[in-house]
Amino acid sequence: MTRTSLALTACFAALITGCAPADEAATERTSDTPEIAEPQPDDCLLLVWSNQKERDARFDRDHDFVDGGAISCATGTSASQFDAAIRALREAAKSGNKARLLEQLGLPLLYIDAQGERREIKDRAEVDAVFDEIFDPAMLALLQGLDLSRMSVAKDQGGYFELGALWLVVDENGGRPRLMTVNRQALDEALEAAREQAERNQGDPLPFD
Repeated sequence: MTRTSLALTACFAALITGCAPADEAATERTSDTPEIAEPQPDDCLLLVWSNQKERDARFDRDHDFVDGGAISCATGTSASQFDAAIRALREAAKSGNKARLLEQLGLPLLYIDAQGERREIKDRAEVDAVFDEIFDPAMLALLQGLDLSRMSVAKDQGGYFELGALWLVVDENGGRPRLMTVNRQALDEALEAAREQAERNQGDPLPFD
């Protein structure tokens, strides 16, 4: 249905409601008005693609679903855009080149330290000054192991890894996400959970063949 058709339908419904008693009008609105459906992934992808000059339709369809739902519906961009950003972050971390990694950051960058203290860093010079604190060996190791298949999404918030240790966020529909949040507290919690899981698995008896 077109926007014009929807508008005409709404006006027609308003005229009918205006002629009906208040109780009947309320009943009609409750029983007859359809609920607004959640957008479907195919619709989300079409909307995302409409904002992109180039697209990888097959990749986007094959990789749209991750933990949390469809990337296109949750974030407003496509899986291929996230994959490109993830590969750039991974390669920058492996290279050891600080400038390459700084290029992948969005500003302001939210940094949460191991004690949970939040700091909003608004320019690259400030990021550069505390770079070694933010991107310590554990965080660099996480960046080097990033993979789209291990990403989760949260509606209208972005894509994240390891309980929210890293958040990639899109600033325009169809665009490429940037690293916007580095949360060392969340990374420590994720590492501790992984250690506990490993210890439990070591204590489990091996199944017989």
